[in-house]
Amino acid sequence: MMILLDKGFNYQVGGFALSTIAWILCITSMGLPQWRVWYMKEPMISYPSVAFVGVWKICIYHHDNSSNIRTCYKYSYYDTFVPLDIRISQHLLLITSIFWMIGKAATIVALRNMYTGRQEQNVTHNAFGLAAILNIIASSFVFLAVLCNYFSVVNKEGIAFPSSFHMPLYPQSQKAGAAMGMAFLAAVLFLFSGVIFISYTVPLSIQVFPDI
Repeated sequence: MMILLDKGFNYQVGGFALSTIAWILCITSMGLPQWRVWYMKEPMISYPSVAFVGVWKICIYHHDNSSNIRTCYKYSYYDTFVPLDIRISQHLLLITSIFWMIGKAATIVALRNMYTGRQEQNVTHNAFGLAAILNIIASSFVFLAVLCNYFSVVNKEGIAFPSSFHMPLYPQSQKAGAAMGMAFLAAVLFLFSGVIFISYTVPLSIQVFPDI
């Protein structure tokens, strides 16, 4: 027998691919320090000239004649100097990863039912519905994490780093980094995948032809 699947199957596979790319971008942005870029005054020899402030670490660049010296420090939930906006971002991004894994399992179940032509329409609809909801929530969480950091940059907020970091409370100037843009793209892709999943509302049209 030859089973011809409806075009909807390809759309749902595309939604699964988009959510996977979104998760990769989300995880990558979590590990990068370039959420905020701090610029310090060059005459202040005791301070570095550029620093990348991320969700989980900060990387500081010192200019020494013609070379750059990079020093990175990691921080966690237990570090009291971490501001509220970064703490919120840490939790939101971690929860997003958990939601994606649950949504991935639900999507695989739904795609399997579609591909094998099983008549478990309620299971398929519910699985895609769950994946859609989780991806849309993940999109909102990542977008909220981006907003928290973006408003901190716009408001020129400082961070009271430990003295061992040799960082000032406020930089001379700061801007949004590439990791923030990557996270924003992940939020958009999560949203698109959720919309694709939720668009599955009718059963597939399956045509079966006998083998000759």
